[in-house]
Amino acid sequence: MARVRTRTQIAKNFATLVLAAGLLGGCSMASDALWPSLTGDDPAGNQNASNIPASQAEANRQPTLSPPPTLGRTNFVPPQISQGASTGTYVGQRVVQLRGELQRLQTQIGQQNVQLQAIRNMTVQHSQNYHGTVAAVNARLQVGTTPGNPTLVNQWNVAQASLAQVENDIAQMNSLANGVAGTSTLSAYLLETTRAAYGLSGAIDADHRQLAVLEDEVNRTVVLIDRLLNELSEDVSRQNNYLSSERTNLTTLALAIKNGELLGSSLGNRAFSSSAPAASSFAAAPASSQGGVRRPLVVIRFDRTNVQYEQPLYNAVSRALQRRPNALFDLVAIAPNRGNTARVALSASSSKKNAETVLRSLSDMGLPLDRVRLSALTSNTAATNEVHVYVR
Repeated sequence: MARVRTRTQIAKNFATLVLAAGLLGGCSMASDALWPSLTGDDPAGNQNASNIPASQAEANRQPTLSPPPTLGRTNFVPPQISQGASTGTYVGQRVVQLRGELQRLQTQIGQQNVQLQAIRNMTVQHSQNYHGTVAAVNARLQVGTTPGNPTLVNQWNVAQASLAQVENDIAQMNSLANGVAGTSTLSAYLLETTRAAYGLSGAIDADHRQLAVLEDEVNRTVVLIDRLLNELSEDVSRQNNYLSSERTNLTTLALAIKNGELLGSSLGNRAFSSSAPAASSFAAAPASSQGGVRRPLVVIRFDRTNVQYEQPLYNAVSRALQRRPNALFDLVAIAPNRGNTARVALSASSSKKNAETVLRSLSDMGLPLDRVRLSALTSNTAATNEVHVYVR
């Protein structure tokens, strides 16, 4: 591949990330096999780059927020209990006892229903507070602000507190679900006991008629409790998923506040699976299935201090995930192989630290670490430390 040449000089001292897709032949990692990197050059003239189109959500100029939590809306009111006349028989007395137990059971259900509705109202309020605060932060970031703006930091703390309240609401739902499960056990026992009363001796026809009515009422109560327990379990499951998603979004938002520019939602929320084990050490260079070195998605050249790479890195990885939600990534630290042995070793160590910094950035953006593999290389042609990101 011919060496890509610079066409324009960027006015500001800003590091540019270049997106690329596809495969390269050869394993040399030479500079003429790489896309333009963070050198301040304009890569617009590169005809080999394959741009990844933005999704509809990314093309929206307004900040994209996760939807508020979805909660059930059923009001679980127990059915009315009929009042039967006393027959004076032993079975008739047993029917009166069972009716009293059903009344106490329904009172317990009513209390649990009131508690459920209160928790739902609190959850919605806390979620609305959270989303309102996050929307304000995103709106400020979208128009641009200073890195680490203390006003936004305070708003982020408020959003975190609101999300902690949602977490507490989920804990209350779990506690209530345990109570409803106990009520469900009692209702099943009451239904079994009511049916067993048919076998008692000394009953008259009126007793069995009242038992039949009572059995129907217990049955309806059992069904109501099952619906309450199922809907509560679904609420807990949805809220846990929502909480997990918003935690990663909040982490990404903290990174955006640090940089003073809007990133978007967490990368982890765009990923639907992760199947590769995490690599804890630096390994060999990533090779394609055809045996050649792959063309990097992103090249970051650390040829100056405070390289501003996070926003372009987020855009590149986000678009890659839009095209391939199950994508895994290789993070390669490249050090120039120049000078004596001590100089090469020092450069390699610095390059690995740069790769670890990029890895932390990806983690802050919400990308699961088990989807990223680290490796390291020395290059005879690299002029400075670089970090390459590959899709695999």
